[in-house]
Amino acid sequence: MNIGMLIVALIGGAAGLLSTLYLLVSLPTVIVWKIYRRFRYGYSLNQ
Repeated sequence: MNIGMLIVALIGGAAGLLSTLYLLVSLPTVIVWKIYRRFRYGYSLNQ
């Protein structure tokens, strides 16, 4: 296999892994934060 293609595949795989990890952490965090603000301050979940 060409070394250039291997490097491109590794960079693409790392980018996909990082974006997946970001979504895995950020979405539940935002949902929990909105629920916390709802009960603590009475804000709407849509704000």
